[in-house]
Amino acid sequence: MKKSIAAFVVVAVLLIGGCGPSRSVQRVAADTQTDLSGRWNETDARLVAEQMVSALMSRPWLKDFTGEKRKKPTLIVGTVRNLTSEHIQTEIFVKDIERELVNSGRVNFVASSQERDEVRSERLDQQNNATEETAKRLAAEAGADFMLRGSIKDLVDRVEGTETKFYQVDLELVNVENNVKAWMDSKKIKKVVEKSGSSW
Repeated sequence: MKKSIAAFVVVAVLLIGGCGPSRSVQRVAADTQTDLSGRWNETDARLVAEQMVSALMSRPWLKDFTGEKRKKPTLIVGTVRNLTSEHIQTEIFVKDIERELVNSGRVNFVASSQERDEVRSERLDQQNNATEETAKRLAAEAGADFMLRGSIKDLVDRVEGTETKFYQVDLELVNVENNVKAWMDSKKIKKVVEKSGSSW
């Protein structure tokens, strides 16, 4: 009796497990282009960052600055505002921009305001706890010459089972000393999403 009950339970568990939804996970390269929902994603962030930094590095402001000052400009990334209807982790996009700028080797780059707070705390701690020879000086930070800031906006249009998603990324480079805008650019992305069998 006990064996037949145990067998019934095992069969029932197998049947219930077999009726549930199945899931398949496949590992792909991190730079593989994927678009499941049509929303802004990591591919958009990476490609736009690469394109924007390439455009930034090829404009006259860089040659003008290095020619006049005889040094690399020092940049900082300010706020990139998410003005879309979606929840976008703008920090991923900002980090992509920072990486491209640093790796270009043509500019110096300083930490953001949030990052500086942590480094300043460490520097203050060193004044009390590190040896005199290794403690880092106070008030010796490199000041930024330019701030890169901008926004991400979107427009959505839909009818029946078709939706278009339009994204515009605007960035501008502002001279920190005099507020002059040294460079501006926009990158646009447009996606068409087809959805069958149900409404939006």
